Amino acid sequence: MATVYEIIQGINQAAANSYDGAHDETLQADGKARIAGLSREDGHYIKDRRVMDGFKVQFHGPLLRLKYQAEVRITDVKDKGFENEIGRKLQGIIKFLKKEYKAITGNGLTLTKQGDHHILVQRLSNYRTDCQAHCDYLIGGLKDVGEVEAGSDEDRLDKAYKDWLAQGPKNKRPENDTRKGK
Repeated sequence: MATVYEIIQGINQAAANSYDGAHDETLQADGKARIAGLSREDGHYIKDRRVMDGFKVQFHGPLLRLKYQAEVRITDVKDKGFENEIGRKLQGIIKFLKKEYKAITGNGLTLTKQGDHHILVQRLSNYRTDCQAHCDYLIGGLKDVGEVEAGSDEDRLDKAYKDWLAQGPKNKRPENDTRKGK
C-alpha cells in the first residue's frame, strides 16, 4: 500500500514526464515517446507553427485538479464542438497520467471525475484567445487525507487588526500636543 506522499510524488513525476519535446523519441534518454494528447505534439517541434498548450496538476486534499491552458484561434472557439474538444483533451491527459503513473510506480491510479469541467476563454487579440480549463478528480487510495475546509480569512484578519489596534495608546494625548481642552 502506497503512502500519501508516494502517491502524490508519483502523480507529480507522471505530469513532469510530459514536458515539451517528450513526444519525440529522438529527444528521450530511453527512446520512448510520451504522448499526452496535447496539441503541441502534432507536427515537427522546430519546423511547424508552434501551438502553445500545456497542463499542470494541483492537489486539494483528496482531490486532484487538472488545469489545462492553450492559445486558441477565435475561429476555433466559435465551433460547435469546442467544449467537447476541451473535455476530450482533459480526458486524454488523465489517460496519460494513469499510464505514466503505472510505468513509474508499478501501481494503478484511480481518478474519479467530480462534476463537469470548467472553461474560461479570454480574448488576447482579434486572432487569438487564451483558453483555461480545469476539472477535479478524486484520487483513489488516499486514506488519511481530509477534505480541505474553507478558512475564514475574515476572522483571521479581524483578530490581527484588533491586536494591532490594542498595541496603541488608550485615549491618551501625546505630550507635545498643544491643543487645549481635549
